[in-house]
Amino acid sequence: MAAKENCRSLRTGNNNRASPRAISAPKKQDSYVGHRRWPREAVEGSGRNGHHSLENAWTFWFDSPSAKSMQSAWGDSIRPVYTFSTIEEFWSVYNNIYHPSKMVEGADFHCFKHKVEPKWEDPICAHGGKWTATFARGKSDASWLYTLLAMIGEQFDHRDEICGAVVSVRPRQEKISLWTRNAFNFSAQVSIGKQWKDFLDYSDSIGYIFHDDAQRADKAAKKRYTV
Repeated sequence: MAAKENCRSLRTGNNNRASPRAISAPKKQDSYVGHRRWPREAVEGSGRNGHHSLENAWTFWFDSPSAKSMQSAWGDSIRPVYTFSTIEEFWSVYNNIYHPSKMVEGADFHCFKHKVEPKWEDPICAHGGKWTATFARGKSDASWLYTLLAMIGEQFDHRDEICGAVVSVRPRQEKISLWTRNAFNFSAQVSIGKQWKDFLDYSDSIGYIFHDDAQRADKAAKKRYTV
């Protein structure tokens, strides 16, 4: 319950760093996503030019199915879309892009810390793994938003372990995967998995797969951790 309240809290941290409750949508009206109300009240304090700075900059990446079909190597088709470092920039981008339910089948949309590429080969990701939650087709929009807010608002106790997240749209389902950097840190990964489920109000079990296992066994890779 405390994790949910933290995700909904509205305040500004030191050095003009925004905490998650500051990450409300633009001030037009109160926003209801799923069953949660994300307030749009004024935020105390501001960063440069009246903007509220995030602790880390983040980059959206897109991997389209049409581009994938023309590339010979995995990952060659992934392209950066936009890098943001303030709350206002985040909402400006988020409100003007397709949400998972509107994306074409086969698409993958990523949000990773700036300068971390959403690839197994990236030095930050190389020894990590991912938690994955599965949704029926067209049903992951709210959970994708909650995942983004939890990441950029630094809500995880082991926030330094977070690399980024990706939503993958397929014919019968959508998957959201949360990538972390040190797969062998059992306590950190289990903590992240439990907190993530809490943020999403996700009741089904989720599994954690090491990137090394995925590279060797592909879809046959087994879950190392489950929460």
